[in-house]
Amino acid sequence: MVWDLVWVSMADRLRTGIEVLDREIGGGIPGGSIVLLSADPASQSELFLYELTAARPTLYLTTVRSDAAVRDSLDRIGTRTGNPTIRDVGGDNPLDQANKFVSQLPEESNLIVDVVDELERRDPSRFRAFLNDVQTHMINTEGLAVLHGLKGESTPARRDMTTHMADVVFDLQTNVDGAEIENRLAVPKFRGGRALEDTIKLKLAREVDVDTSRDIA
Repeated sequence: MVWDLVWVSMADRLRTGIEVLDREIGGGIPGGSIVLLSADPASQSELFLYELTAARPTLYLTTVRSDAAVRDSLDRIGTRTGNPTIRDVGGDNPLDQANKFVSQLPEESNLIVDVVDELERRDPSRFRAFLNDVQTHMINTEGLAVLHGLKGESTPARRDMTTHMADVVFDLQTNVDGAEIENRLAVPKFRGGRALEDTIKLKLAREVDVDTSRDIA
């Protein structure tokens, strides 16, 4: 009976399309989840977002870069990407614009918000309502929402709220040591799954891949 329950759980998961990540987290993420991808602004964290677009139909909401800039980046990467619908919601009322598009998302689709920082800086009660609306819509449509949040000196005060609401947290840690750049992904939170005890060492160039170089003590 236990094995049957595990099998059903795995079957209900949605692949991210990032093979190394899906393998580490047991096949994917439960449908209806909100994921927070937390990363340094100088990292290549957008590669995660781009590769997610290959897994299923995706609505890509951009709050800082223009929709043309995002499309150009996707075209230049060219590998492991899909053809998302891209909308710029970085105007005067980003929460209203984002809500309008989210409400139209079809079944089993991805929602990407890049970056969520601009929404976090708005009225706290309205941002809280936005997160709850996204969660409800994802659950009802068995979709997957990925909120891209930047770490650093200007991290919005409401990032704690986003982190708490998120079902899964991907924390990308990028360190530059001389000529070496090291990227490690931690998954400290995973509702409906298993948080990872160890970080995953990644290589971020034109795609997300495992870094097979050995750590030197």
